[in-house]
Amino acid sequence: MSTPGRVGVVVLTQGRRPAELARALDSVARQTGVETDVVVVGNGWDPVAAQAPLGPGVRSVFLPDNVGIPAGRNRGVGSVAGEYLLFLDDDAWLGSEDFLRRAIELFGSDPGIGLIQPRVVDPDTGTARHWIPRMRKGEATESGNVFSCWEGAVVLPRDVFEAVGGWADPFFYAHEGIELAWRVWDQGRRAWYAGALVANHPRVEQTRHADYYRLNARNRVWLARRNLPIVVVPVYVGTWTCVQIVRWARRPSILRAWFAGWQEGWRTDPGERRPIGWHTVIRMALAGRPPVV
Repeated sequence: MSTPGRVGVVVLTQGRRPAELARALDSVARQTGVETDVVVVGNGWDPVAAQAPLGPGVRSVFLPDNVGIPAGRNRGVGSVAGEYLLFLDDDAWLGSEDFLRRAIELFGSDPGIGLIQPRVVDPDTGTARHWIPRMRKGEATESGNVFSCWEGAVVLPRDVFEAVGGWADPFFYAHEGIELAWRVWDQGRRAWYAGALVANHPRVEQTRHADYYRLNARNRVWLARRNLPIVVVPVYVGTWTCVQIVRWARRPSILRAWFAGWQEGWRTDPGERRPIGWHTVIRMALAGRPPVV
């Protein structure tokens, strides 16, 4: 069988889950029909100093400080070769040995696809609905266009990744998968949920992060300020503000944390502004989700 492509694999970790990291790397090492070039990014953790057994041919990048999830992923890209990129969290793993080959074949069969998120399955419960990036989730096995992605296992062509400017460095955590998907759409491509491709990940609650509500709100405002046409910014932020007020009306402590982040989002610099074009707004609307919700 001919090799359809080479995949640069960026695995992000803080070194706190050695068994899970080994499982993630093993799932990449088992891939068939493709070549892989793998780097482990130690986000505030030095794999060399820790003498971590990363496996044959796997290199590492040491970041002395935890720069956040999107920035950490970005730091790994320059250390791998390949016309495709896989971003994999250390507690996720690929569900089959032909995962990457099938992903690359999907890009080849539909050049309009610019990003693939697989179906994510919790191996303990067998459920996947938590990670389906659709408003109307439907069946987990149903593939289709999406406008955000779960970031723990994402595949895209390197040229698309470079054209969109990579992950949103300033975000640290939360909503970087929305920005990435929007910018893929702005390149004239589509973000795609591939229901037949499986990655595994144990279900965890996002609220385990101490700053979840603050960063959720701050990055929601930053997302709009960085990416939307100026007249759409207040519509998008206003819509999500109403959603949160309704959702947490009986939890004033959560609302206080959320609005603290909301204010921070307006007061602070979100980084480079690259608004999507009106043609992208129209394409997204026609595809089922205008960027106002």
